[in-house]
Amino acid sequence: MRYAIVLLSLLALSGCASLEPPLSCAAGEEPMRTAQLFFGQNIGDKPGVSDADFRKFTDEVLTPRFPEGLTVLDGGGQWTGPENKLIREAAKIVVLVLPKEGGDTQRKLGEVRQAYVARFHQDSVMMVSQRACVSF
Repeated sequence: MRYAIVLLSLLALSGCASLEPPLSCAAGEEPMRTAQLFFGQNIGDKPGVSDADFRKFTDEVLTPRFPEGLTVLDGGGQWTGPENKLIREAAKIVVLVLPKEGGDTQRKLGEVRQAYVARFHQDSVMMVSQRACVSF
């Protein structure tokens, strides 16, 4: 069920992307995109993904694909799981500032998400992306 909601949300957002008006940024700002990736840290009944595990994942998977930089935040999430049971989970949130369009950014984001799912036996990695005006 959670997959379906996330998938439908992403499809809806991607379908609207072509209808967006041009982004008007203030002087000194550039139109770009941001992506937030939400990495859950529970692994079923096993010990969760440790900070050291996540640092290693960042070094081996994230940084080579996004060497320009990224921000890692500690977070936590919750959702209603099977049998209407509340599930809480620690998470790492990665924030990326990306080029406005083009390139192989989507492929790289997909590779990161797939690598985390495979390495840590996760169901998914949620992603939210949006247009942004950025200044450095």
